[in-house]
Amino acid sequence: MISLNDFSFKYNNLSEYTLNHIDLAIEEGEKVLITGRSGSGKSTLAHCINGLIPYTYKGDLSGEIQVNGEVPSDHSLFEMGSHVGTILQDQDCQFVGLSAGEDAAFALENDCVPTKEMHRLSDMALDLVDMLAQKNTPPDSLSGGQKQKVAIAGILAMKAPILLFDEPLANLDPASGKKAMETISMLRDKEKKTILVIEHRIEDVLEHGFDRVVIMDEGRIAFNGTPDELLASGKLPQMGLRQPLYVEMLKFCGAELKLEDKISEIEHTIKFRDQVLTCFMDDSFDEKVNPTEELLKIEKVSYKYYKEDPYTIQDITFDVKKGEMIAVVGNNGAGKSTLLKAISGLAKYQEGHMYYQGECIDGWSIKKRASTIGYVMQNPNHMITKTMIFDEIAFGPRNIGFSEAKVEEAVNEALRICGLEDYRNWPVASLSYGQKKRLTIASILAMGPNIIILDEPTAGQDYTSYREFMQYLSNIKASGVSILLITHDMHLALEYADRGVVLSGGRVVRQDTMDNILSDQDLIERANLKHTSIEKMGRLFGVEDLSSFIAYFTRRVTGGAAYE
Repeated sequence: MISLNDFSFKYNNLSEYTLNHIDLAIEEGEKVLITGRSGSGKSTLAHCINGLIPYTYKGDLSGEIQVNGEVPSDHSLFEMGSHVGTILQDQDCQFVGLSAGEDAAFALENDCVPTKEMHRLSDMALDLVDMLAQKNTPPDSLSGGQKQKVAIAGILAMKAPILLFDEPLANLDPASGKKAMETISMLRDKEKKTILVIEHRIEDVLEHGFDRVVIMDEGRIAFNGTPDELLASGKLPQMGLRQPLYVEMLKFCGAELKLEDKISEIEHTIKFRDQVLTCFMDDSFDEKVNPTEELLKIEKVSYKYYKEDPYTIQDITFDVKKGEMIAVVGNNGAGKSTLLKAISGLAKYQEGHMYYQGECIDGWSIKKRASTIGYVMQNPNHMITKTMIFDEIAFGPRNIGFSEAKVEEAVNEALRICGLEDYRNWPVASLSYGQKKRLTIASILAMGPNIIILDEPTAGQDYTSYREFMQYLSNIKASGVSILLITHDMHLALEYADRGVVLSGGRVVRQDTMDNILSDQDLIERANLKHTSIEKMGRLFGVEDLSSFIAYFTRRVTGGAAYE
C-alpha cells in the first residue's frame, strides 16, 4: 500500500534534509505505529504519504514514493484524499461544519450520498466515538477531547483505504483513548483499512496489538520491526523514548527479556511473577511528607455557562498547599478545564468562594489574578496574540509592569526552560503545534506567578521534552510555587503529583494520592481513568496491597518526584 525507496525530502526554508534515504514498505491491512522524538521526521513522513508534501509544504524530493499504487506528486491533494484519510493533531484546523453532526457528514456530503443515508452513516460514526449526544453542538462548545472524537468520526465516514492518525490520543481521556484505539483496530479488522498511527504514547498504543513499529531518528528509520522485537531489544531508552512501564519494572527487577517471551502482551509476564514480588517485598522506603501550608482554598464553587443550562461544575471544594502539585483528572467533559478557568478568573463562578492566603479573591480582576495565578490553555492557538516569539513571551511581563531589563531577563529564562532559545527571533507561525504549546507555557512562566495552572501541558511532547519540562516544574514547585495541571497521562500524575483531584459529572468524587486513586478499580471506571500497567501487573500477580505496589515501582523505576 505504501512504498518508499531511497526517499529524501528537504523543506525550502531549511538547509538540511528532514528525511534521509528512507526505505519503507507497508502492506495492505497492516497496523503500524510511527514514533520518535520531536523533530525526528515523523510528521514530515506522514505529509509525504498523504500528499500535504509537496502541495502544502514545498521542498525538494528525491527517490521513489508510491501510495496505493499512485505517486502523490502526480495527483492533486483532493485526489490523494481518496487514498489517505488523515486525522490532524490540531483538531481546530480540521473543522469545517457548524455542528458535530455536520462536520462528521462533510465527506459524505461531498460524495453526494443521499440525505437519509448520510444521516445514518454520520450518526453511526458519531456513536462509535460516543459523540452522538453532541450531534447538534457547535465545535467551539466542545472540549479538546470531544473535538478530537468528532474529527475521528469525520474520517470514519471516508472510504479511503489508508487511514493516518497524527497523535490521536493527545487530547483524549484514557478510557476515550482506549475506545479510539479499539475503533482504529476495528477499522483494520472489519473494514480492511491500512492504519498508520503517529504517537508519542507508545505504551498506550502497543497494548492494542500493532503489527509493526517504525522509529524515526534524525530523519532516518532507526528501527522497523514487531513490538516484541522492539521491547526485547531495549532500543526505546537508547533513542530517548519511554518503554512501557511494566517493561521498566521487569528490567529493574533483573528480568532478562527475550523475543520468545512475547512481552508486548502483559499477560505473558506471569513467568516473572516471583522475581518481581521478591523485589517488591525485600525493599522499603519512607513515607513522603506532604506540604501543609494552605495557599488557595476553593469552597463550594459552582459555574454554568448560560442561565438556563445545568451547572458545568458544582459544589467544588478542595485546597491547594504551598509548593504542592495537584493533578486534576477525569473524563472528557467532566469540567476540568472549566474549573481551572474559574480559578484563574476567566470564568466567573456564580456560587461559592475562593481564598488566596486567607483573602477572598472573588472580586479580583483577571489582571490581578494573572500576577498570582498563571493559566496555560490546552489549545495554544487560543492564547497567542503576537507575531514574533520574543514579543509573545514578553507580552505578559510588560502588561504587569516589568521593566524592559527585567522583561529581557524573564523572556530569556523562559526560552531556555522551554527549549526555545534557538527560536528567539522566529515568527510564531514557523512553530509546530507542540512548539506552540511550549511557547504558551513560556509566556506564563515569564510572569513568575505563585500558582501555575496547566491544561494538558505535555500532550504531543516527546518523552525527552516531557521529562525536561516536568523536572523544571518540580524544581519551581520546590521553591514554594503551587502547580495545578489537567492531565490524561496517568504516568505523569503518578510520578509528579502530590495529590490527585478526580472530577466526574462536574463534581469532585475523590481527593487522594495518585497511587490510591489508581488502585481503585471502581473509581477508575467511573472517571474514565487509565488502568496503568503497574496496576494490571499487580492484579495479574495477585498483589493485595495494590496502592503500595504502585507507589513502590513508581518511586523505584521512574524516580517519581511525587515520592521524594
